Amino acid sequence: MPMPLSQETRNAIIFHKVNGETNADIAHWLRINEKSVRRILKLYREQNTVEPKPHNKGRKPAFGQDVMDKIIAKIKEQPDVTLEELVEEFNLNISISALCRKLKKLDLNFKKRHYSRKNSNEKMFKYFDRNG
Repeated sequence: MPMPLSQETRNAIIFHKVNGETNADIAHWLRINEKSVRRILKLYREQNTVEPKPHNKGRKPAFGQDVMDKIIAKIKEQPDVTLEELVEEFNLNISISALCRKLKKLDLNFKKRHYSRKNSNEKMFKYFDRNG
């Protein structure tokens, strides 16, 4: 995304237009696109200002920090809680993978320990018993 025009350039556009210059001449002198000149003039007509519009960065969060604090407290209270249970309990309107990404950003992992044999050498002993 290109940078907004400087305040000086915006003021120059208005100054030249008030003095009767055409949009094409203004664009040529200031070395900017003619559409930018039209956009700044429209902004000035409609809002009586040439300040750039604030940039709304991205999508709004699905839930606030207060809900996230409750989720973290629940995880600390019950470490084996699943992501599905969290989504249901807090009535979150996000996918399980989105919740997982949010929790990973906080260094909270949901890696469950898989159960394994009590004796990891069990298979090897059976092998030697048969062939021994």
